[in-house]
Amino acid sequence: MTVPLRLLIDPPLDGPVNMARDEALLDAAGAGECPATLRCYRWSEPTVSLGYFQPYAEFESCSAVRQFSVVRRTTGGGAILHERELTYCLAVPSRHPLLSGGATNLYCSMHDAIIAVVRGLGGQAARRGSVRPDDAGGDEPFLCFERAHALDVVVGECKLAGSAQRRTPNAVLQHGSIVLDAIHPDSGVNPDGLARRIARQFADDNGLSLTPSVWQPSELDRANRHAVRYNSATWTRRR
Repeated sequence: MTVPLRLLIDPPLDGPVNMARDEALLDAAGAGECPATLRCYRWSEPTVSLGYFQPYAEFESCSAVRQFSVVRRTTGGGAILHERELTYCLAVPSRHPLLSGGATNLYCSMHDAIIAVVRGLGGQAARRGSVRPDDAGGDEPFLCFERAHALDVVVGECKLAGSAQRRTPNAVLQHGSIVLDAIHPDSGVNPDGLARRIARQFADDNGLSLTPSVWQPSELDRANRHAVRYNSATWTRRR
């Protein structure tokens, strides 16, 4: 029997709701209440998501973004300005075949699917590959898309997509950002259409059966509870 991959495509939502829904999927996957789930979404207003370990003071001191709404993620990495981009969340139970090669391989699998789709739209996407020592040394930039990692998806010198993970004993949450303007100037990409293409590519690459789905009431209840924390200044400013 083919292993299912559940697909959710949400309308634009605010930062706390988006982060709460991601964590609700991690909970459900870890509890065995849902199959591996790919959620694709956008943001109702330009929003900065801080990495789990980033000091809030860095946001306040960054004049390029401090005027925007801000939320703290449950994953690490640098801050992301979610504006003209598509965000994905992949929640996978720990015993799922997608994790048979280790959680790090999940980055490769998703990024390879993104590369294949972007190339099909005319963009010259590739993995960044090796990173020069001066790119990796010293203090890292505040913004994720100014950081360089070998697994980044790039078009030329422009970073198109990057991802981060949170791992628990029972599941892995991976989410990432895809900059729409970096794909190709003539692609005229539709975010929901792009989401479906990437989901189909990822499913086909990994021998999964893609199943469009909807939120379960229990998942939304869990997300609503998490949203209280993500709306809290205490959580946002916790570091």
